[in-house]
Amino acid sequence: MYARDHALIATPIGIVRIEGDDALVHAIRIEAPGSVARAGCAAAVRDAHDQIAEWFAGSRKHFTLALAPAATDRGAVLRAGLVAVGYGETLSYGELAITLRSSARAVGQLCARNPFPIVVPCHRILGAGGALGAYSAGDGPVTKSWLLEHERRFSEGRLL
Repeated sequence: MYARDHALIATPIGIVRIEGDDALVHAIRIEAPGSVARAGCAAAVRDAHDQIAEWFAGSRKHFTLALAPAATDRGAVLRAGLVAVGYGETLSYGELAITLRSSARAVGQLCARNPFPIVVPCHRILGAGGALGAYSAGDGPVTKSWLLEHERRFSEGRLL
């Protein structure tokens, strides 16, 4: 086994830390605000760095990253369902649960344990009646609100 590489991106919601190796991105975290930047050396980390930077610039709405696999087959199905929620769109926990033939609680747990915020867009999942709900990354609901507004702002026009 060898050490993972990392990249840091200074964003309006804090430092986004990407961890991975040449083959896979293993984690993305939204950390405290700051101005530190580091591109990373490993191929998957560099690719994630570039795509996330493009997302923040408003020029990307889909990610094509090699992410570490989910721990279970069911987890992979749930993650794929979450990724399928389109850029600038939202669903409630219950609506996504129906789509995935799961429970709202399972969808909530999926979002709470999401190791890839932004890329696996748990910020697009809202409470019943459109309530913002919780968010486990960055500064919680403040970060979630910022991410949703960012996507609304850039949802028109041609994006990657």
